[in-house]
Amino acid sequence: MDRLYFLDHAPINFYFRQTPQTFVVEEVPLYPFSGEGEHLILKVRKKNLTTWQMLQAFSEQLGVKLKDIGYAGLKDKNALTYQYISINKKYADALRRFSHPQIKIVDITRHSNKIRLGHLKGNRFFIRLKKVLSVDAKKIDEVLKILSQQGMPNYFGYQRFGLDGKNYELGKAIVEGKRIRERKKAKLFVNAYQSHLFNLWLSKRVELSKILSSFQKKELIDILDFPREIIEELKNQSHTFKLFPGDIAKHYPYGKIFFVDDVKAESKRFAAKDISPTGLLPGLKTPRAEGLAREIEKDFDDERIKEFGDRRYAWVWPEDVQGCYKEKDAWYELRFFLPKGSYATILLEEIAHRPLKDENES
Repeated sequence: MDRLYFLDHAPINFYFRQTPQTFVVEEVPLYPFSGEGEHLILKVRKKNLTTWQMLQAFSEQLGVKLKDIGYAGLKDKNALTYQYISINKKYADALRRFSHPQIKIVDITRHSNKIRLGHLKGNRFFIRLKKVLSVDAKKIDEVLKILSQQGMPNYFGYQRFGLDGKNYELGKAIVEGKRIRERKKAKLFVNAYQSHLFNLWLSKRVELSKILSSFQKKELIDILDFPREIIEELKNQSHTFKLFPGDIAKHYPYGKIFFVDDVKAESKRFAAKDISPTGLLPGLKTPRAEGLAREIEKDFDDERIKEFGDRRYAWVWPEDVQGCYKEKDAWYELRFFLPKGSYATILLEEIAHRPLKDENES
């Protein structure tokens, strides 16, 4: 899909293909493990395997059912990734015999609880860009400073939409009545459709925010069909991405959702990284925005969806951002942390101002 970038710089040239040498991900647990309990906590390094393939290898060699292995999230296949899994301590003896050429157990500890999906703080990334000229390296330096300070739109990455990028079309067809035998696949396609609608909504909000930042109040009255007092309220916000009356925000980087009533006060908290607005993943039992925010949101809602929905952060801030240019190799290496659910490739595409999917198709 076409996606509106947050920043306005010209495209920056570099080559990126996701491999274990150019893309490393390390999971950051939500909390420290206690060191005692019924569950073995394995820090696992895998290479060129999906998380499912890795879990299957443990299942087959240890004799443990897949559903009994705990994990916090899925990690990329074409990468070197570190993540935590949990298994019952009764498999300790079998674990000593575990061997796989693409999997290494880096560390083992214990904890009282099984690791649950979503129980992670986020991920640390190491990424190597190639064919980078010195002039482009300086541009990347500047973009990283801005993203570190102002944050970035929390779009879903191309990985969410399948190899051809069109899983959301099947999801929409299922919502409209198309039948698929496999329940898991059907849910996957509908989830892609939910993500597609979120991305469309977020792109619209980025567009409105850029308009509000680019024009004077008098001009905005003619451009936008908003009340004058709301235009003034939006225009006066310090952050480029604007909070709208009726938005549903969430304490950042985790916390409860709440409706934005006092836009002036909450916009200051947003600029201070204390809260972030959320966007709709349409579905059952999911709160909708109100007022003007809902007027925008409803164009990207589909109340026919029978899967559960959610509210997703619209805006996130990369942390611990470091960039290093290696002129001899024409490499630019960057390290950063992102909260769970955010895509490193979205940050890269914000830098590049172009889609990276074609470069990473096998």
